[in-house]
Amino acid sequence: MSIKITKFYFLFHLNLNTNKPHRTIIIMIIGLDIGTSSTKAVAFDLEGQVLATHSISYPILNPLEGYYEQDPEVIYSACIDSVARVMNELQDHDKMLQPMCISVSSVMHGLIAVDKLGKPLTNCIIWADRRSEEIAIELKANEKGRLLYQQTGTPIHPMSVLCKLIWMRSYDDKVLVRSHKFIGIKEFLFYRLFGIYVVDHSIASATGLFDIHQLAWSDLALNLAGISSEQLSTPVSVDHVSRLLNIDIAAAMNIPKGTLFVIGGSDGCLSNLGVGAVKPGVASVTVGTSGAIRVTCPLPNPEQKQRLFSYLLRPNEYIIGGAVNNGGILRSWFRDTFLDESIEKIQDKDADVLLNEMVDSIDPGSEGLIFLPYLTGERAPYWNSNAKGVYFGIQLYHNKAHFARAMIEGMLFAIYSVGIALEESTGPIHKIYASGGFARSQNLVQMLADIFNKPVFIKNTVESSAWGAALIGMEALGIEFKELNIGADNAEHLYMPNGENHAVYVRNFEQFQRLYQKLEDEF
Repeated sequence: MSIKITKFYFLFHLNLNTNKPHRTIIIMIIGLDIGTSSTKAVAFDLEGQVLATHSISYPILNPLEGYYEQDPEVIYSACIDSVARVMNELQDHDKMLQPMCISVSSVMHGLIAVDKLGKPLTNCIIWADRRSEEIAIELKANEKGRLLYQQTGTPIHPMSVLCKLIWMRSYDDKVLVRSHKFIGIKEFLFYRLFGIYVVDHSIASATGLFDIHQLAWSDLALNLAGISSEQLSTPVSVDHVSRLLNIDIAAAMNIPKGTLFVIGGSDGCLSNLGVGAVKPGVASVTVGTSGAIRVTCPLPNPEQKQRLFSYLLRPNEYIIGGAVNNGGILRSWFRDTFLDESIEKIQDKDADVLLNEMVDSIDPGSEGLIFLPYLTGERAPYWNSNAKGVYFGIQLYHNKAHFARAMIEGMLFAIYSVGIALEESTGPIHKIYASGGFARSQNLVQMLADIFNKPVFIKNTVESSAWGAALIGMEALGIEFKELNIGADNAEHLYMPNGENHAVYVRNFEQFQRLYQKLEDEF
């Protein structure tokens, strides 16, 4: 099927029953975005306008120091329920909803061990987990670690599935022996829906187990992990399509039996596609629970310093960049730890509004107060799971608002440090697209533009990963979307950098870098 989209979305009439009046069928695509803190279903028309959205949150479990997990059953239920709620929201007796497909974006680096019946033997061990940090440090320091990085494009770090599996072999071999498959959260969903174990190239390329050059599981990685390729899912392209034939699951999701599902990719790769950051010199910055900056390149770029990842999206399309551990999680920490009493006193403001006002009340640079934001360790560019958070330069005149602004500046400095490594490896960045929850905050986006000293664009929808998944869905169905306006002209807001603010930030950032280097051994 090859269809050229020229209208806002298709509306047409179909007489489903001669005894019933004609009903308008709304043709749409649902992007299902499985994130760390929530799963979100977003119904789009075929030009990317959001028709309805519903998000379901869930907790991160912390059973032991350094252990970060989530219940896969809870996330599976969130996937089912979020789609059902979107379908219910759009329900109208005059209209019939017909999703062309549901295409899936997912967080990376998760590990679930399942038995022969597909039942979880473990929780989903997520990207933030640090239990394998000693294994990662040892592996990164030897020749095998360097070869693995060149093969897989994934930095050696406790986030990677490889390091988690080596840890399991060493410390939890009873689970290892009982395990039939080792999968991620999207694979768990697809097994429940279709009874097959498949993983898209995008998610596979972030495991540390997948050879991004051969598009196959790496023998070197498998040997180190002590498993076989049969214990992993079958790798498929991001446009792989499955048809939902389970009538009970279809009913639970409030979608027709036979609805098509496109496997899609990872949230980071799809975010670049969703905002249109697909050309040289164009970067995507996403801040959700964590944060990342990425560019798109025709070739992988495993650099000698091992600071950046190279994840595969499609043939000759690699997403190069780095993720930081501490994004929106910092705002939540600061709000919950320091603003409770303030919120109780100011009943007509919520915590996020109060936090933004505090940040706005302080000049750029926080009057010399600097924050190293490594509350949960760090990934790019240092890949140091032992890094810690630090406030430096505290004076008597610093108040809670200074600490709030320094916290946000430190979060953005961490992303800026990855951006510097990215420009050294892939060339200059000329403009940035921002997405994720922070893109709704004008003051944070302006701070991003000032720190990078580059123009920052915000698209009409900040649901970039879900929209990227929808675009892959269109591609899988043969729908041409090249003429859809996914470039800068479709940006809702443009933030130009302030040169004076940038000069202040540069001085603080230089000290930010020196502080990390001096404290690295103390961490």
